[in-house]
Parts: sequence; structure tokens; C-alpha cells
Amino acid sequence: MQRLVLFDIDGTLLSAAGAAGPPFRAALEQVFGTSGPIDGYSFAGRTDPQIARELLGLAGLDRERIERDLDRIWEIYLAGLRDTLARIPVRVLPGVPRLLDTLEADPAAILGLLTGNMREGARLKLEAAELGFDRFVVGAFGSDHADRPELPALAVRRAEERFGHRFDGKSVVIIGDTPRDIACGAHLGVRTIAVATGSYSRAQLADCGPDYVFDNLADTEAVCEAIFSEF
Repeated sequence: MQRLVLFDIDGTLLSAAGAAGPPFRAALEQVFGTSGPIDGYSFAGRTDPQIARELLGLAGLDRERIERDLDRIWEIYLAGLRDTLARIPVRVLPGVPRLLDTLEADPAAILGLLTGNMREGARLKLEAAELGFDRFVVGAFGSDHADRPELPALAVRRAEERFGHRFDGKSVVIIGDTPRDIACGAHLGVRTIAVATGSYSRAQLADCGPDYVFDNLADTEAVCEAIFSEF
């Protein structure tokens, strides 16, 4: 059975060493005059629009003001992210290149992205890590919807429209490093693979009930077995 394999980016495929934080702060402050309580705030598992709305709400801005001006921050943020990624190293996480190469070469796998990043932010990070953006032939992004649980169905719909093949249940695989990655596809009954290369430990991720959990993605054979095994 063909698999639609949807990867999170930050903490799963790569570590950008907090590259998003400073340009995100700068964009919020330029447009809204505040970045809210961004120090100590965790971006993990959240979409970019969700992060912005939460920080601005915590800063006391009313919803009407936030919604009126929110779209103005993205061009500023993405320009800042591009500059930051040109100056700092982006670390590819263990096993990722080999796993992606293996899946890309397998006709039974379709590579996709499921990330809270804006689409252009996802492209910038993957290109900075030299992992390639275009190899992920479908995806759903924070720029598509601020609510992460809405993203899996969108990615599935795009894959079905492109390939004329139905993907459901365990033929859809979500790989991520946060409880939100594990939970976002629960309503679709997808297969979930948690990897403890982000800010959550293996034990914390295991408590969320993924189908599989790994310390990292270095064991290509074991990860592929988790992706393709029959339930």
C-alpha cells in the first residue's frame, strides 16, 4: 500500500538554532509595537499565525486590531528569516538525508510536509539545510491554516488530487517531534511516528500515544519498517 509520509520540519528534519525568533520579534514589533511575552515562549508544534495571535493577545491587543494588521508581518518576518539563515548554520538532524533519499526513491512513498511554518519559511529552512524543498511534492503549512489539526486533511486532499489515489487511515504517516504533531491527525486515524530530536523527551512523546517513537531518525531500516508495516 502506498504511503503519504508527512514530515514536520523544526526539531524533526533540522535544527535552525532559534533562527525564527529574532525576525519574528522584529516583525511583530515593527507592525504592532510589541512582541508580547516572546522570551520563554515555545514555538514548538504551533503554526506561525497561531504564535503571532497568542503573543499579541497575551500583550493585551484586541482581536480586531490583531486581525486587521496580522498579514503585514509576514513579508517582514520572511525577509528577516532569509537574512538570519544566511548567517547562521542550520543543523540537519541524524539520519535525515538518508531517510529522505530512501523514501524519495521508493515508489510506494510520497514525501510531504506538515508544518506550522509559513510556506516560504519552510522553503527557506529546507534550502538552508540543503535538504531541498521541491522533493516534498505535497504539503500543508501554517500559511494555509492557523489551526494545526486542520492541516493533515488539507495535505491528504492535495495528495489525492495530485495522484488520483485515496489516502486514509494508516496509509497517512505523520512524523514529528512534539505532542501537537502526534495529536493533529488523530481524528483521521493516521499513523504517527514521534522522534525525540526536538524539545520533548522520548518518554514525554511516548506518553502521547504515537504508533512509534524513536530517539532520532538514524536507523533508516527501522523507521521505514514503521512507515510501511501493516497494522
